[in-house]
Amino acid sequence: MKEAIISAGPKVQIEDSPIPTPEPDQVVTKVVVSGSNPKDWKYPEWRGGSANHGDDIAGLVHSVGSNVVEFKPGDRVAAFHQMGAPGGSYAEYAVSWAHTTFHLPKKVSFEEAATIPLAAMTAAFGLYQSLSLPLPWHPTTTPTPLIVYGAASAVGSYAVQLAQQSNIHPLICVAGRGIPHVEGLIDRSKGDVILDYREGHEQLVKSLKEAVKTAGGKLEYGFDAVSDLGSYENICKVLDHKSGKITLILPVKDHDAIPGSVEYSFTMVGCAHAGTDNDPRQKKTGTKTGNQEFAMAFFRYFGRGLQEGFFKGHPYEVVPGGLGGVQQGLQNLKDGKASAVKYVFRIADTDGVAR
Repeated sequence: MKEAIISAGPKVQIEDSPIPTPEPDQVVTKVVVSGSNPKDWKYPEWRGGSANHGDDIAGLVHSVGSNVVEFKPGDRVAAFHQMGAPGGSYAEYAVSWAHTTFHLPKKVSFEEAATIPLAAMTAAFGLYQSLSLPLPWHPTTTPTPLIVYGAASAVGSYAVQLAQQSNIHPLICVAGRGIPHVEGLIDRSKGDVILDYREGHEQLVKSLKEAVKTAGGKLEYGFDAVSDLGSYENICKVLDHKSGKITLILPVKDHDAIPGSVEYSFTMVGCAHAGTDNDPRQKKTGTKTGNQEFAMAFFRYFGRGLQEGFFKGHPYEVVPGGLGGVQQGLQNLKDGKASAVKYVFRIADTDGVAR
């Protein structure tokens, strides 16, 4: 099979590799469309080396492991590949664990599906595991102001969608070029607003303070889907310093910018594959279920939402050339050209791949 191997730059080399064989709890999918994420170009620069760093799978089940009962060859699925493991999505065939694989309704395209796995699960982990906000099937009945910084990004947009399902309002969304996209996700009748970060930090903080005042004067939750360029510093200027919680999707660079009294967390979507403790880094709970079960439940919730219409994928752009277009797509991500859009790749468009 053809497979795209990514190294720092980003540079991409198309190689011939054997079709993977699933372990007992794994699914091998014939990839129709692969999604992409900023980490795909960042990992080779952070860690060196080269690998197939694609993690968003959408396609048809090719084979399943001996313990898998939920899927069979030919099923339409999307899946979250285990980051850093062999069998990534930039290939004709990719590997996922059964618990991070979910069925696709017939009405959902593979292109839309490929925008979902990593970003949507990051949003779910951030809202519910990191910030401990009410789950969609037990929505809050009291006003719960929440800042979503980077609301036009895929992670931010999914956070807005899920927050709506949890009846979390008012949402104070921060975005830029993607504001029209965010407008279609919020509910202004419940107090949701959008603020433009392009106004500059000083004006944005002023606008955030005004929004918090309108929302009742106290802000306890911040979801930072940017985690850079002054984002968490701005959030912490309006977050309650006694009971506030903030979660970031990248490691914090300036710990002094987050007051010691604020509960800070780093949301790691890789926890979907890391052990069964609900708190894998600190080992406090001793529970037998945790992040893997959370991921399994929410991936199936996404599938049901797609079928019922209360959940949808992110806007996307198909990059020409299939795997041959991965380098350009990742370069676009690195250059900051993506706004309210995910780059996806149709594998059949790759030179040398049978259509």
